[in-house]
Amino acid sequence: MKKYIVLLIILSFLVSCGNDNTEVSNPKPSPSEESSNILLIIVDDLGKDALAGYAEGTIKPNTPNLDELRNSGVLFNNLWVYPTCSPTRASIITGKYGYRTGIKWAGDVLSNSETVLHKYISDQTNNEYTTAVIGKWHLAGGNNRTFNPESLGIDYYAGLISGTADYYDWELTEDGNVTNQTNYITEKFTDLSIDWVAQQSKPWFLWLAYTAPHTPFHLPPNEMHSQQGLAEYTNGADVLPYYMAAIEAMDYQIGRLLNSFPSEEKENTTIIVLGDNGTPNQAAQTPFRSSKVKGTLYQGGINTPMIISGAGVSKTGSDNSIISSTDLYATIAELSGISVNETHDSKSFKSLLSSGSNARKYQYSEMNNDTTDAWSISDGEHKLIVNSNGEEEFFDLMNDPYEQTNLLGGTLTNDQMGKKSELEEELLKIRN
Repeated sequence: MKKYIVLLIILSFLVSCGNDNTEVSNPKPSPSEESSNILLIIVDDLGKDALAGYAEGTIKPNTPNLDELRNSGVLFNNLWVYPTCSPTRASIITGKYGYRTGIKWAGDVLSNSETVLHKYISDQTNNEYTTAVIGKWHLAGGNNRTFNPESLGIDYYAGLISGTADYYDWELTEDGNVTNQTNYITEKFTDLSIDWVAQQSKPWFLWLAYTAPHTPFHLPPNEMHSQQGLAEYTNGADVLPYYMAAIEAMDYQIGRLLNSFPSEEKENTTIIVLGDNGTPNQAAQTPFRSSKVKGTLYQGGINTPMIISGAGVSKTGSDNSIISSTDLYATIAELSGISVNETHDSKSFKSLLSSGSNARKYQYSEMNNDTTDAWSISDGEHKLIVNSNGEEEFFDLMNDPYEQTNLLGGTLTNDQMGKKSELEEELLKIRN
C-alpha cells in the first residue's frame, strides 16, 4: 500500500512539473489557427505624389481598392527604399543594405548565395508556408530570360525576368521556360496570382510585383481605368493621365485578386503594398521637383508609399515611424511566426501594426550608377547625403521636408553641427 501511495506521489509530481516546464512541447496548432497568409505587392515607380492619402501631389488616381486597404489599415509616411527598383527588391528579399549584396542600381545581379526571404521562411517554419514570386523579378539572372528564381528556394515563380518595352507584347518566364504573351501584363500577373493562391492548402507568402506604372507609358484596357478621352500613347503627349491610368488598372486588378479569395482566407491575409522607388521625372508633381524623384537620394526618390492591412493589423491611421526597406525581411518573417526581431540590416516593425513602437533610430539608402556613388542617412528629422567625391548635403526635414535648402550652404548652428556629427558617426557604423 505504501509503495502504491509513493508511486502516486511521484506521478503527481512529474505531471505538475511537466505542466510548468517550458521545454515540454505542446502539439502545434494547425496553420488555420495561428498562421496568416502574407501578400506583398510591390508597385513599380509609385511615388507618394501619385497615391491618395499622401499630401504630395494634386492629381490622384482613382484607387478604391487601395483606399479600402488604407482605411482599414496603416498608412506609413516614412518608408525609405532605394532610388531604383533592383536595389529595393534586393534589400527586401535579403534584409541587407545594397553595399553588402552589390545591388545598388537597376540591373545589378544578386548572388545565388544569398538566403532570400522565401527560403528563410520555409527553412525556419519547417516548410509550413508555401511561397511564390509572381511578376517583375529584375534581380538575379541579369538578362537571362530562362533564369529560374525557384533555384533560390522559392516554391513557384512566373513573371518578367527584367523589363519590357510593351505591356501587350512581352515574355513570360515560368519554370525556366519563356513564352510570348499578348495579353495585358498587369492582368496576366493577376490571373497567375489568382490561380496560384487557389491551389494552396497551406499558409502562403506571395510576392506580387506589378510592372505598372513603370514606363513605357501606355493605354490600359478602358474598363480598368477612369481617365477620359485617352488615345494610344505617343511621344510628346502629356504622360500624367497615362501614368494615372496604369495605376488605376493595377488597382482594378488588385481588387480582382482580393475578391477572388474566400472571405475566411481574405480575413486571414496580411496585405502589404509599397512603391519600389519614387515617381519617374516625367510624371512628378509638386512639391517634388523632376530632378529630385526616381533615380535620386532625395525624398522624392526614396520616400515611397506603404500600406499594411488585414490579418494582424489592429491599428488604423497614419504612422510616422522611420522604416527602411530592409526591415520588411524581418517583419514578414515575424508575421509568418518566426521569432526574429532583427537580422542582417533588418529590424522588424511588426509591433507598429498594433500599438507598439519601433526600434529603428536611423534609416539608410544608397546608389551607384557608375556616375554617382552616394549614400544617405536620416534620423527622421535631419538628413545627410554623402557623395564619394566628397560633396555633402544636409537637410532639416522637419522644416524643409522637400529639401529646398542645403544647410551646408550657410553656417550651421551648434545643434545642427551636433546632428550632422551624429549622422556621420552612425553612417560610419553602418558602412563599416
